[in-house]
Amino acid sequence: MKLFLALLAAASLAACTSVATKKIESGQTTVGDRLQVTLEGAWNHVSAPGMGPAQTWTMEGLPIDQLLIYSGIKDGEVIHSQAGGGERKSFSFRGNMQPDELVAMFEGMLTRDGSSFKLAKLEPSSFGGGKGVRFEYAIVRKVDNVPLSGVGFATVSNGELFALLYNAPRLGFFDRHQARVEQIARSAKVSAK
Repeated sequence: MKLFLALLAAASLAACTSVATKKIESGQTTVGDRLQVTLEGAWNHVSAPGMGPAQTWTMEGLPIDQLLIYSGIKDGEVIHSQAGGGERKSFSFRGNMQPDELVAMFEGMLTRDGSSFKLAKLEPSSFGGGKGVRFEYAIVRKVDNVPLSGVGFATVSNGELFALLYNAPRLGFFDRHQARVEQIARSAKVSAK
């Protein structure tokens, strides 16, 4: 029994060390090679094997809120995969995607666990220093039936995708950090290749 408990403790410790958290301080920061954003307040960057290609940031912790930042996703690159029915379905970015196709791609990523998604608003918006889109959405998370609100921004620059997606529980959390996310989106600049 002692050996079992020792192995369990070692496995738990190993699992904890595979997740890294780094504080991203206020000010200007670069995500990837070409996306610069300015933060008003610190965020926590969480990384672990298999979390990419987006960087995942949070204010409250991943079960509560997450800001996904896609920087320089190239034409044909898979942004997420979905297993189901014995086969694996991949969702790839294409450089010529229209705004509704970009949203559908993100919808697929956000609902890969069986959660439900509803698009509330899709509109043209400046993002990254160029033409982009802004969209608002609602999710009901399958694992616990928590209703989430979300906002996303995306642009395609030189055939590469740059995007921010933020979601958090509708009650008590989304409104708390939405203004910070909107400020990050306004500050975003995509540099030339």
